[in-house]
Amino acid sequence: MTAVLSKFWKQFRYSFHILTHPFDGFYDIKHEKKGSAAISTLFVFLLIVTFILKRQFTGFVLNPSRSSDLNIFAEAAGVLLPFGLWCISNWCLTTLTEGEGSFRDIYIYSGYALLPLILINLPMIVYSNFVVQEEAGFYSFFIGLAMVWSGLLFMVGTLVTHQFTLSKTIFSLVVIIVGMGVIAFIGLLFFNLIQQMYDFVSNLYYEYSFRI
Repeated sequence: MTAVLSKFWKQFRYSFHILTHPFDGFYDIKHEKKGSAAISTLFVFLLIVTFILKRQFTGFVLNPSRSSDLNIFAEAAGVLLPFGLWCISNWCLTTLTEGEGSFRDIYIYSGYALLPLILINLPMIVYSNFVVQEEAGFYSFFIGLAMVWSGLLFMVGTLVTHQFTLSKTIFSLVVIIVGMGVIAFIGLLFFNLIQQMYDFVSNLYYEYSFRI
């Protein structure tokens, strides 16, 4: 048990190395096994918690939403759905373009790439409760920095994991994002079809029941 916790702690600490050394970090995650799916899952969970805290406790100057309107499931879906679509689209499309990363590799590096969003958003929640409207630009700058930093980690992770060139990486990112939209669209059509089938069967059942 102690050995497992020690390994988990080392993998967790290594995630901070990736923040400043992404090329070496993502290479070691894939080839030296210095990362794990468990750590990535932890970061996805922490990001959900961060978004819930941000939604609930951001200062009223920067938070137009009412705390009573908080929906934990919607906040969780706002993280899980894009993350899941990213991993699925990434795996499907990079397989066709001879990418070397497995679905597990994609899941791991994508989870690690979320870390800046967690580390920057959390202190910004506290800061937002002391900021006035004139200082909102400072808050927006750091929120934007978190998104750019995380985006760069996604890009480097894709490049290193799949062994792409920079131009092929940029092209793949565009195709992956388009693929996410296509998958989401197909998913909506599928669920809409299921809903229509359910309504049709329900109507038939009620009509049959009334005639009996």
